[in-house]
Amino acid sequence: MLERLNNWWRLDEDAERQSADNPHSPLSPAQRRDTGPMLTLAFGWGFLITGLFIGGMLGAGQPFMPDLIRNSFLGNLTNFVIGALVGYMGYQTGCNSGLLYRMVYGNVGAYIPVLFLCLLLIMWQGIVVGAFSQAWVQDFDSPWFYVVAIFAGLLYTVTTYFGVKGLERVALPASVILVAVLLYAGWYNVDKAGGWQGFLAMSRETAARSPLTDVQAVNIVIGSWIVGAVVMAEYTRFAKKAWVAVAIPFIVLIIAQWFLQLVGAMGGVVSGSFDFTAYMRASGTFIALFGLIAMSLALWTTGDANLYLPSIQTASVFRRPKRVTVVICGVLGTLIGLGIYQRFMVFISELANLVPPLIGPVIVDYYLFNKARFHVELLDKLPAWNPLAVISFVIGAVAARYAPASTAAGLFGLGVSMASYVCLYGIASATGIKIGHAKAEAEAGLK
Repeated sequence: MLERLNNWWRLDEDAERQSADNPHSPLSPAQRRDTGPMLTLAFGWGFLITGLFIGGMLGAGQPFMPDLIRNSFLGNLTNFVIGALVGYMGYQTGCNSGLLYRMVYGNVGAYIPVLFLCLLLIMWQGIVVGAFSQAWVQDFDSPWFYVVAIFAGLLYTVTTYFGVKGLERVALPASVILVAVLLYAGWYNVDKAGGWQGFLAMSRETAARSPLTDVQAVNIVIGSWIVGAVVMAEYTRFAKKAWVAVAIPFIVLIIAQWFLQLVGAMGGVVSGSFDFTAYMRASGTFIALFGLIAMSLALWTTGDANLYLPSIQTASVFRRPKRVTVVICGVLGTLIGLGIYQRFMVFISELANLVPPLIGPVIVDYYLFNKARFHVELLDKLPAWNPLAVISFVIGAVAARYAPASTAAGLFGLGVSMASYVCLYGIASATGIKIGHAKAEAEAGLK
């Protein structure tokens, strides 16, 4: 038994490199996946149920037209731009985000962004675990809430254990059923409000009670998916063509998430809940059951995606088998899910501030200083640290924390981290100091 456990824990580099997910090195051409499955996976991943949560928050503070529609789109567009930049890096290099952070932050310095992102992603996993249980039990204080939450966490962990292939199998049926249910949910709320004009009047009345500014609304949307945008390389690295790498964040953010946010806002305004399972229970047993199944499938897709991301990152940086990191992250997410769901709104407000500065040095290093190419063969020859990347992230995070009230704090922090890295890197280059990827290039005689 102990020997089997040791074998399970032990890293076999060749086996991991030849696996479909290959977390430890850039993908080979044979490991890229066909366009159809990749776009289907993007559609399923984009239908993370958090879009409904965010829509409900926006609907409580902004009139549906034009404010909510406009600001929801702008927030998703911002995330799409970031996701496309990161996604193209993943496509070009074949690297997951953990490997990209190693290229810029260094082989040891990468622990900082990866640990930070993994903590946030595992907390997201906890939110989804709690949401699954709440959809079925509808009572945080019931003992059954904990039983169903543990079941959900185990379900997500088992599916993710099979990697990207397991995610693809869940994504398509979940997306088809969820689209049908969401179209019904939108119609249901408009009809319940007495028609389109009645709904718009109700939306204006609701928003007037506790209004959100445009900046607040945009920042909420950015915070809801900025983590996904930052780790877009986890999926786009499998793309065979550049347009697919850009289409993935477009489908995820401009199509799926925007749609979910609008439907969530409708439910929040008319029925008092973004969760369509809550008000579909009043529409009869069949409709209620159909809604619960759709929500469960959507949360299953969400849980798989949220668990896959930190598992791949930690495997690539800490050099453990993916099966090990899936189980560890899955257990942690399940335990967190027993209590974090109720505190979702507080958690989401912090994401927009702290995550974007992480990717700033990576974007600048890749696109500006390395002209959109990395020598991925140098991964194991990189310096341990790139202190300039770490300093730039810290400056950006502090700037985001104390950003002017009139700005979107996450974007402000991203801009500051990028500007800081440009200045620091420029000074280092002017004085003949080579750091990070540039240092490894010079030592290998490639530049």
